[in-house]
Amino acid sequence: MNRETMPQPGAWPGAGCAETPAREAGGEARAGGKAAAGGQPRPAVRCPAVRCPAEHEEDMYRAADEIEKEKELLIHERGASEFRLSVAPEMDIMDYCKKEWRGNTQKATCMKKGYEEVSQKFTSIRRVRGDNYCALRATLFQAMSQLAELPPWLQDPELMLLPEKLIRKYSWIKQWKFGLQFDGKSEDLVEKIKESLILLRTKWASLAEMGTAEARQIACDELFTNEEEYSLYEAVKFLMLNKAIELYDDKEKGKEVPFFSVLLFARDTSSDPGQLLRNHLNQVGHTGGLEQVEMFLLAYAVRHTIQVYRLSKYNTEEFITVYPTDPPRAWPVVTLIAEDDRHYNVPVRVCEETSL
Repeated sequence: MNRETMPQPGAWPGAGCAETPAREAGGEARAGGKAAAGGQPRPAVRCPAVRCPAEHEEDMYRAADEIEKEKELLIHERGASEFRLSVAPEMDIMDYCKKEWRGNTQKATCMKKGYEEVSQKFTSIRRVRGDNYCALRATLFQAMSQLAELPPWLQDPELMLLPEKLIRKYSWIKQWKFGLQFDGKSEDLVEKIKESLILLRTKWASLAEMGTAEARQIACDELFTNEEEYSLYEAVKFLMLNKAIELYDDKEKGKEVPFFSVLLFARDTSSDPGQLLRNHLNQVGHTGGLEQVEMFLLAYAVRHTIQVYRLSKYNTEEFITVYPTDPPRAWPVVTLIAEDDRHYNVPVRVCEETSL
């Protein structure tokens, strides 16, 4: 992998511009309804006229007290029976932009120009719940709602043997934490992870068998309204760990590995897969989401090209970032939108002139 063509670590965690957006007065989008799927070929980057103001390093995730409030809210919501989508209904993408970015600050102008660029390819947007699962949620939602057939890697019978195989070989995997459930026991860890993988395959296969995109979208919306979606995220996290172990072992043996994996294990907090689990994967859904370098790992885990419109990078080479940088042609493409590299939404409905 050419290190010049991928986002450089100096830009991570990749905070947005300094001003506070006008969205604070607009409130958060609510749930319910259905929409068409996203995920399409990568568009070319145009040459906009406005440059986003200089960016500054800041913490990747929200303040600790804000996270605790979010956690309490999620626990309360899970205990209630109220109907709430994790991916909100679609709305016109420029209407969404006008609602969220009403001011005339440099950052607001940057975001408006970014959304105008995205609107050349997509007509609508769906807002994703921001509970530190959003990178996994947005990617999985796009992948599962647009698929035409069950991915070959999910059909591999060896997949269901991975939990027992890896946990027997690497005892440190018993430190696995299931999302918000930090008091879970490890005795039945193999079965819990296996159940998550089975659920991922079963749900994905069920969606693939549906005859129309509309039926698939309705079923996908329903899936992302209940407890089952969190099991899907645990399955994907395990697949990410499995890929990380594979890449680490290859690196230790002197084999050629993707450049992102060198950066992944160059961090003080993830010098090996064990640290990656304890300090990063275990925190997903609790105190943090995925960092930029981990988006590459996610792409490899689910074997999908993840294309992200990074609106805070408007008018730079990183405005459209692709994970991985040079993906296999056979991988399907999912498209996301990120305003500040901390939260992801999903664009839907490809413009007719784009799809021709």
